[in-house]
Amino acid sequence: MGQVVKANPKANAVAVAEAPAQYLTFSLSGEMFGLGILNVKEIIEYGNLTEIPMMPNFIRGVINLRGSVVPVIDLAARFGGQPTAVGRRTCIVIVEVPDEDNRHDIGIIVDAVSEVLEIPGSEIEPPPSFGARIRADFIFGMGKVAGKFVILLNIDKVLSVEEIAMLTGKDPAGTTDPNSLTH
Repeated sequence: MGQVVKANPKANAVAVAEAPAQYLTFSLSGEMFGLGILNVKEIIEYGNLTEIPMMPNFIRGVINLRGSVVPVIDLAARFGGQPTAVGRRTCIVIVEVPDEDNRHDIGIIVDAVSEVLEIPGSEIEPPPSFGARIRADFIFGMGKVAGKFVILLNIDKVLSVEEIAMLTGKDPAGTTDPNSLTH
């Protein structure tokens, strides 16, 4: 009695890794992706997009979501591919992304939303170090579902507010950097 017991961080990491997590799965350019359901605010029909001039090709524009201006990112273009061809099942997933002390809503265009899957940590492999069509830091892991892989995205990296601001020539506070190059 009276002894201080230190927590074993490795044991906690194993417990977290074994806990199942829920992922919203969606298709994009023929691949199946997933993102943590806790980041997803809502899924809306594609439409009413206002294009913004002088933006990189992966920023498709903004939408009015209940009075708030929400930027919309084309994930296929963000990953270096062709812009998404809008189809009947194309939709916008509204996700919440942290940025220091703030949280930002950002829309991502996907070909079609599939389902919410529960993937245990034991069924998630580390991201490949090469061979993926997208940057390795964008991938949280590879979820094994029914003998196939689902690419689990690290949405904080994919939609990094600071990186997107840098690519658009704006600082995160929203002012334009006169020395930056915009597309």
